[in-house]
Amino acid sequence: MIDLKSFEVWFITGSQHLYGEETLRLVAEHSQHIASGLNEAKNIPVTVVYKPVVKSPEEIYATLSAANVAENCIGIITWMHTFSPAKMWIRGLSILQKPMLHLHTQYNRDIPWSSIDMDFMNLNQSAHGDREFGFIVSRMRKNRKVVVGHWQDPEVLGQIDTWCRAAAGWHDWQGAKFARIGDNMRYVAVTEGDKVEAELKFGYSVNTYGVGDLVAVINSVNESEIDTLIKEYEATYTMDASLQKGGDKHSSVYEAARIELGLRKFLTNGGFKGFTDTFEDLHGMLQLPGIAAQRLMADGFGFAGEGDWKTAALVRACKVMGSGLAGGNAFMEDYTYHFDPNNALVLGSHMLEIDASLSNGKARLEVHPLGIGGKADPARLVFNVAAGPAFNASLVDMGNRFRLIVNEVEAIDPIEDLPKLPIARVLWKPLPDMKTGCAAWIYAGGAHHTAYSQNLTAEHMQDFADMAGLEFIRIGKDTKLPDLLNQLRWNDNYYKTN
Repeated sequence: MIDLKSFEVWFITGSQHLYGEETLRLVAEHSQHIASGLNEAKNIPVTVVYKPVVKSPEEIYATLSAANVAENCIGIITWMHTFSPAKMWIRGLSILQKPMLHLHTQYNRDIPWSSIDMDFMNLNQSAHGDREFGFIVSRMRKNRKVVVGHWQDPEVLGQIDTWCRAAAGWHDWQGAKFARIGDNMRYVAVTEGDKVEAELKFGYSVNTYGVGDLVAVINSVNESEIDTLIKEYEATYTMDASLQKGGDKHSSVYEAARIELGLRKFLTNGGFKGFTDTFEDLHGMLQLPGIAAQRLMADGFGFAGEGDWKTAALVRACKVMGSGLAGGNAFMEDYTYHFDPNNALVLGSHMLEIDASLSNGKARLEVHPLGIGGKADPARLVFNVAAGPAFNASLVDMGNRFRLIVNEVEAIDPIEDLPKLPIARVLWKPLPDMKTGCAAWIYAGGAHHTAYSQNLTAEHMQDFADMAGLEFIRIGKDTKLPDLLNQLRWNDNYYKTN
């Protein structure tokens, strides 16, 4: 489990010396109360830290400079309790490197009709103080999220929660390392990309490691470790007798456990947050990692097949954003279609590597031939993915920018049994409908590999895209192809000139 409470969001209130010490005392008191309330809100997963009220350019600059270098600070929430002249903020905002949420709120929810006087008005000026602040942020072209409403409103708390989770995912990318074990699947376009530009823009690095580097670690695993892990398999998953000790397929499970232990050591010792592999480059490995990739994803590692480092990094970000929420996030692929005009569906899967955190029940550990790659029969977890709202997200390199595409979907229970399909699988209806959703995805250049999420929303991904400076394309219930095509054309022109 990724502990989001170890991350901090700083609550910074703006004011000025004009109003006198008594007003500033109340500003600080109210700000501390709001920060404490946000920190204690059950649905806000991070630690909200109150910072002293800033009242001058020097205080603003010092506070935002400190936020930049604070290791656990993943972003700031700003609020102007009174009027805070925005020229004071220019120098501080110009060096701010952390995500920002502008909370347009008020300490009191209601106007005290019978007692309101000018003292109250001078203290509670966020209705226009936040507009002054909003102008300078817009004038400086700074990305931020604006949330409007009373700070105790559940809808407001939900929006702050979403932003905090996006900020945690973005923070986790900074300095992250992803291992590309082997290279890209030959001749495939969408899984390629500019790794140098990605490191400049996203803060994470991707480097290739020879399969032999991994195989050396796999071969160093001792038998007692393997036996212990197989006992964990037996306690966690449904396994036929043929896979257990003495069974004719036990050797495949034994080798899969060895691969998992070696791969886990390789990633942990290297400080990696995710990895890719490819069935075209397995020299020295007896089987393609199946259950190994599935279980490592379940523990929070990012993964994608065939060298797809962009999706591996996106899966990791979704794992961080969704930490502590019901449901899962995993690598996925659009595999085949059910074109029934009355019930059109996509069957999503991959050769082996869908994370069992998506499962609607206990997974089965099975061993079957792969039919691709020319290696021994790999062990994998087989299950049906739980029904419910979800999305597929794809990060693609468009040459002059990266584009994040999200298609909201509705997953359903299988309409029939799939007795001969030995892989994890999910059926979903793309929104707004099969034809529009699939056409929109293809027009946008979405990949066949995706990050599939059961517990995040398009709003999480929109906030994340804003922090990362990504072009964002949302395909959902309101999508109309002519509008989407216009959006793509307008975006192309924007990025050509910016």
